[in-house]
This record gives sequence, C-alpha cells and structure tokens, in this order.
Amino acid sequence: MKRKHPLKELVDKHKNGIPCGIYSACSANEYVIEAVMHRALEDNQYALIEATANQVNQFGGYTGMNPADFKNFVYTIAGKVGFPLDKVLLGGDHLGPLTWQEEPAGAAMSKALELIRQYVLAGFTKIHIDTSMRLGDDRKDLPLDTGVIAARGAVLAKEAEDSFTVRAAAGPAAIRPVYIVGSEVPVPGGSREEEAGIQVTRAADFENTVAAFKQAFLEHGLANAWNNVIAVVVQPGVEFGDETIHEYNRDAARELSQALKKYPGLVFEGHSTDYQTPRALKEMVEDGIAILKVGPALTFAMREGLFALSYMETELFRFSPEVELSNFMEVLDGVMGQNPANWLKHYHGKPARIRYARKYSFSDRCRYYLPVSAVQTAIDRLMKNLGSVEIPLTLINQFMPVQYQKIRNGLLRNAPGELLKDRIINCIDDYLFATTANTGQKAI
Repeated sequence: MKRKHPLKELVDKHKNGIPCGIYSACSANEYVIEAVMHRALEDNQYALIEATANQVNQFGGYTGMNPADFKNFVYTIAGKVGFPLDKVLLGGDHLGPLTWQEEPAGAAMSKALELIRQYVLAGFTKIHIDTSMRLGDDRKDLPLDTGVIAARGAVLAKEAEDSFTVRAAAGPAAIRPVYIVGSEVPVPGGSREEEAGIQVTRAADFENTVAAFKQAFLEHGLANAWNNVIAVVVQPGVEFGDETIHEYNRDAARELSQALKKYPGLVFEGHSTDYQTPRALKEMVEDGIAILKVGPALTFAMREGLFALSYMETELFRFSPEVELSNFMEVLDGVMGQNPANWLKHYHGKPARIRYARKYSFSDRCRYYLPVSAVQTAIDRLMKNLGSVEIPLTLINQFMPVQYQKIRNGLLRNAPGELLKDRIINCIDDYLFATTANTGQKAI
C-alpha cells in the first residue's frame, strides 16, 4: 500500500477541526537547515525544507546546485545531525517560468518543464507550481488571464506526473507529490518597495482560481493529480519590505477564510510570513493558512547571531595581536558593495541609508552573499577564534541574552556554532507555537 503524503494527513486533520499546520523553511543555508533539523528532532516532527526556482535549478541557480545536488546537500546535513531521512520533506518553490519570465512563453515554459522534471526525479514531493507571471510575449497592458495561468500550470503538472511515474518505476516506495497552485502569488523574498497597503485576495478571485485550475487539470487528463492539490497560494494581507512589516489582520481576511470552508481537501499556503508575531502566525493557521513559508527571517536571525558573535570576538581579541580577527561584518559589507546585483533593486536612497540597509534590512539581501568564498572564510575564522576559548557568560549575556539563559539552565552548550543555531531556533519556535494544535501553549 502506498504511503499517504504527510502533508495530506495534515490537511485532513486541519479540515477536521484541528488547528494544526507546518512551517516550510525556504533556505539553502547549512546553519539554518541544521537548526531546523535539530529543533524537529526534539519533537519528532517532519522537517519541510524548500528550494526556490531561482536558487536551485537545472543551470545551478544562485547556489550552484541543481535539484539532485540540493537533495544530497540536505541529506548530508541530516546525516551530520542524525536526523531520519524519512522525516525530511523536500519542496520546490515557485516552480515554473519565474527565472526566465523575460523570455517568450515557448522558451520559458520549455525550461520550466525541465525544471519541474528534475525536481520530481530528485525526490521533491511538495511541488508549488507558479505560472502567475507574465512572460516575454504576453501583453503588458493587461493582467495575465487566470485561464492562461491555470493552463500553463496544468502543463507543468502533467510533466510532474510523468516524471513521478519514471521515479516510481525505479523506486516503488516513492511518495506521490502533492501540489500547491495559485494565481496571486507574492514575489519571493518580500516586496521591493515600501507599499502603502496590501490587498487581501478576494474570496471570489480565490474561488475562480480553484475553478480554473480544476478545469485545466481535468482537460489535461489530470484528475488524479487534482486530488493531490492540497493548497492554494493567496495573499492574506502579510508582506514585508526593507523596513516595514504588514501585520496579519484576520478581520480583513475573514471572507477569504470563510470561502475556504467550501473545499474539503484544500488549505491555504502563506508566503512572506516572515517577521509576523507568534500570535499572528497562530491566527493564520487557525484561519486556514496551514502552510507557512519562511525564509529571510531565518537568515535574518542567523545574521543577527553572526553579528553578535562578531562583537564578542572583537571584545575578546582586539588587544591580542597574535589572533587574526575575522572582521566578518566588514568583509560581508565589502563583498556586497563590490557586487551589488543582489541588492541594487531593493535598497534606495542616500549612501548612508543604503549602507544601513545592507546590514539590517528585513529584506535580508545579505543572505545571497553568505556563500561567497571571502565571507565563508570570515565565518570560519570567527568560529575558530571563538571556539579557541570559553566565551565568558558576561559577553553572552550582553549580546545573546536568550542564549545566556539557556546556558544557565543547562539547555544549551557554550559553543559558537550552538549559539548561532539557537538564535535561528528562536525564530523557528515562533512557527512551532503557531503550527502546533495546543491551545494551552503560550507564546514566548
């Protein structure tokens, strides 16, 4: 008997009145993925880890990894952590022509087909099909028709189903993928501008999207695949930008949430949930947004941890000429200044404001520079320097007070890598509070 996808089981529970959910870690950062797995191991939970189309694709993306590489990367971390592979769920985010949207539809969709084929063959089982963007030869003066979006999505779903047939023949234990669709999909990584307001998806538009995708799937002979569509991406009114966070307002999303009750097999998937409060995240889950995507907030927390460790390093070794300081903060900003492509369209204003944003913006564009060789060397040196001594508790209390309390209570080891991962876990715990169906649990 084929194993039921864990996310389908989660949807069943949610539709039966249990306000549970799952967060999805959209990151290719090793420390982040380790933190996700360490925390999941404590509660014997699944670790849902997603790669985005511009991050991981057949051409390498900005990480230099194709889907099979990313799977091996994640599995290697799982082996290091001691995390069971059967608890790892791999997802593909924004799979479609996103990365090639300036190209004509034919060329862009051809690349999108190969993209989704490689993801499914590599064993990714949560497939977000995103065809919501205009392509190079689509009319720019009109919104992209929902029927076109759905038809293109069905074409990609057909490729996914065909690819799974190939994978299943090679490994009968393979789990059939589940799908997430939608026509109002927030851009990856947060908004580029400081928007005055966010428009919540209208209930009628959500229902039209479901109808259009169902029709397109059935027209392509994908009735079985339609039964594995578990979620629709909507805009529930959450977003973040350089210095702003649009908080969830459940009253504004009430009509949308009510409309979801008409569909027994569907939940919402929320994108750009980063930086929401634990209570807002929990309300989102209760209102049907059972899958919470988070990415920049995780690396933002990591960046804060690295900065805190860097300050500790300076205090400990500034008068020790025999110790070569990592100068992590300076190295990171220098690399960003020399290679502005990944932040130039996001940060605006006078030079001083841009320098500030490069370090502290909620958009967290510095995450794109963490894999750069010079930055990685600085991180390695930072960890080596701090690992050569026992970091005084007084410094930890000054720069990482939450971790200080955990050390004092015997819950955390005093080591730089553990301090860094635990700073990321602070963010993860907000999502676990939101997605755990335990009304007695209190937000920290």
